[in-house]
Amino acid sequence: MKVVILQPSYIPWRGYFDQILRSDLFVFYDDVQYDKRGWRNRNRIKTASGPIWLSIPVYNRGAQTEHIPINQIKIVWDRPWTMEHWNSIRLAYGKAPYFSKYAGMVEDFYSRKPDMLADFTIETTIQLARTIGIDQTRFLRSSEIAGVEGTKTDRLLSILKKVGATHYISGPSARDYIEAEKFSEAGITLEYMQYDYPEYSQMYPPYDPQVSILDTLFMMGPEILNTFHR
Repeated sequence: MKVVILQPSYIPWRGYFDQILRSDLFVFYDDVQYDKRGWRNRNRIKTASGPIWLSIPVYNRGAQTEHIPINQIKIVWDRPWTMEHWNSIRLAYGKAPYFSKYAGMVEDFYSRKPDMLADFTIETTIQLARTIGIDQTRFLRSSEIAGVEGTKTDRLLSILKKVGATHYISGPSARDYIEAEKFSEAGITLEYMQYDYPEYSQMYPPYDPQVSILDTLFMMGPEILNTFHR
């Protein structure tokens, strides 16, 4: 069984969904430390003025924010950020070829008001995955798996053994810290992703691959999965 373990992110990019597509089971790694400057609560879209960040405001506990799990991070609801994000998306992609096809679904994302960041990002990611045609992958949160032990590579392997994985698919940056020999010892094949995707037409050249999946979805529509491979 092919498994991916990855932190939940806000409207992630194409490579994130490619990992979902390639896995039989996708585990949202939601009980590890929140990274304040990562992709957990923010992502980029393209606009006529260039790329901009959309960031979900979360309760800031100073240095302590970076020492609590992702699934304990709360969203701030005392400002109209959902309206701001939706207006930015609508202005950026209103004339995109497939905006009208998916606008209702995305607008609905911003009518939700969950307390926890992970609930919002996980639910919207699953819905996006199903919408673009990823039907077979199962989803699970690491916080739902009992008896996970260890840190770093040992923790990943503990999860993989619990779910019965035989093959682990990792992002390429993990080569810097993952202990590959431990996967061999556990009898689990280790594969690294290669993010070598074809370009597609974007609203505002030049081409920028580091943007939310919404960019790809609004531009490519039902053909989006064809952009996952050269």
